[in-house]
Amino acid sequence: MKIKELIVVEGRDDTAAIKRAVNADTIETGGSAINAGTIRKIKLAQEKRGVIIFTDPDYQGERIRKIISREVPGCKHAFINQAEGTKKGDIGVENASPEVIIRALSEVRTEMAESAGQITADDMVAFGLTSGPDSKQRRLKLGEILGVGYANAKQLLHRLNAFQISREEFIDAMDRIDKGDTTK
Repeated sequence: MKIKELIVVEGRDDTAAIKRAVNADTIETGGSAINAGTIRKIKLAQEKRGVIIFTDPDYQGERIRKIISREVPGCKHAFINQAEGTKKGDIGVENASPEVIIRALSEVRTEMAESAGQITADDMVAFGLTSGPDSKQRRLKLGEILGVGYANAKQLLHRLNAFQISREEFIDAMDRIDKGDTTK
């Protein structure tokens, strides 16, 4: 599988894992200390070929994703969940199998400007995604079903709208969670 876009990853081990799965070029951020030079490379890549952000499913990976999204609008996003990226207690893209990486890259989402018909904070409360005893688990399952990764309630609401998840997709996914069907 050949990927046209450049894939932004955190380090060399992530690049190696990507290359085991697909034919692609990467840009490595060098970890969480993303600098201006790296941002310039990512901006140029976005202009020339497009960019897929594929960071680790942990706090630092999400931090890097947010920085790049803010500085380089219109990037695509690939996600894996923590279970798919964990080996011997270490969490990262480098631990994902080629099959998981291929699936994540085939399900990329593009962040768009927010629009009408959005999912609201009231929806988050009504569907038990915030402030409830199992709200964290429900957000985790929703992120997996919709392919947008895990996030806290505020960030998940932003992602749902930025990735243009329709109300129908959202309600269907929540129905599946309520019925215990959390397969992709």
